[in-house]
Amino acid sequence: MNIVTLNQVEKKEVNMKGANKAFKQVPLSREDGAPVYSYRVFTVEPGGFTPYHQHDYEHMNYIIEGHGVLVNEKGEEQKIKKGDFALVLPNEKHQYRNKSKDKPLVLICGVPKQFE
Repeated sequence: MNIVTLNQVEKKEVNMKGANKAFKQVPLSREDGAPVYSYRVFTVEPGGFTPYHQHDYEHMNYIIEGHGVLVNEKGEEQKIKKGDFALVLPNEKHQYRNKSKDKPLVLICGVPKQFE
């Protein structure tokens, strides 16, 4: 069993082309002995965004704070807010954008551990 407090997990800037004011924490992963999934927490500062990208695995997200949009592969924006869940299927282009002027968008992202 492993219990982790998020504010004790190192927060690193997302250094991918197309990312702006986005940060990642990894509270639970294969390094902790997780057999299937890694959990990441992304914080997107006001006006920031994750890269517009795709990958060959699904990920599931839960919005724990703030609001913004999830941009789909057609470039359409779907509103997201605290309490929403989102499923991004394999190879779907996507991007999270924080539309707030003063509050962070914070989301949990579960992915297969081998892709962390």
